Amino acid sequence: MVTAAAYSVSAADATFEKVTIDRRELGPTDVAIDIKFAGICHSDIHTARNEWKGTQYPCVPGHEIVGLVSDVGSEVTKFKPGDRVGVGCFVDSCGVCDSCVADEEQYCMKGVVATYNSPLPDGSRTLGGYSTHVVVTESFVLSIPDGLELDVAAPLLCAGITLYSPLKHWGAGPGKQVAIIGMGGLGHVGVKIANALGAEVTVLSQSLSKEEDGKRLGAHHYYATSDRNTFKELKNRFDLILNTVSVNLNIDSYLRLLAVNGTLVELGLPENPIEVRASFLAANRRSLAGSMVGGIAQTQEMLDFCAEHGIGAEIEVIAADKIDEAYERVLASNVRYRFVIDAATM
Repeated sequence: MVTAAAYSVSAADATFEKVTIDRRELGPTDVAIDIKFAGICHSDIHTARNEWKGTQYPCVPGHEIVGLVSDVGSEVTKFKPGDRVGVGCFVDSCGVCDSCVADEEQYCMKGVVATYNSPLPDGSRTLGGYSTHVVVTESFVLSIPDGLELDVAAPLLCAGITLYSPLKHWGAGPGKQVAIIGMGGLGHVGVKIANALGAEVTVLSQSLSKEEDGKRLGAHHYYATSDRNTFKELKNRFDLILNTVSVNLNIDSYLRLLAVNGTLVELGLPENPIEVRASFLAANRRSLAGSMVGGIAQTQEMLDFCAEHGIGAEIEVIAADKIDEAYERVLASNVRYRFVIDAATM
């Protein structure tokens, strides 16, 4: 085993502490990575605090990992030491089911192996990117293009692909009206990507406090959902609405903003079931859908696209001993717009 420094949480109500963890020895198809930065995703908070249940402790979160290749296995062909690389939300899949064959490993029918807190055959769990070093199978390692700085690229491994995948699947582009609900860690990246794809982009936010940021990042329009007139003015407007928030909204109100054949896609995961009036779906032949991240091939496509268009996350880099403070600030919406941990501080 190879050891790495990491930040781990031992219980749902515990604070993070510095620990030493084991990483597996380099296998023939493995890539060893010296981690430089790891993004903080809201999913990390849900998992660390067992809000989705099933967390096994100790838990090392982190699935927005970027760094440099330190070593490669004897059969690795895609990477060499010194390459700039990333690891996203999962690190293995069955490779043979219909989803995997279609390059949609995130929907692996036998169960994708998540980057952290995912069971392994030996009874242990995967440990994530809040660490200095990781070993990952070559086919689940991504290349970070030279046009992207590593720190702003880290959140793209989750936030970026979470928005890029549905924007591509539902055809966002020239002539399309796209709305993003929420101007946060996910939403701000979605604004950038939707704009670069050529869509007309509207942000739907609780207030207008981030309007200047939204328009600077690529939104053409910005509306406050606390204003009832918003829902009257925008009725039947959008081809696609992406909901990035994790609280339960009045979905019926947003469905009425969809044009004929429009789709509202749930990206956030609210605590309670979603209630929908069937008549609002029948009207205008609207659809309510969901989406996860993309597969490895599409994630690489997203990274290349972002490099081409100069898209990175808006970030605040923190030291590893500030993770607990960062979690509280995320919950208070006190970050613009993603925290990234500097692994050199571990």
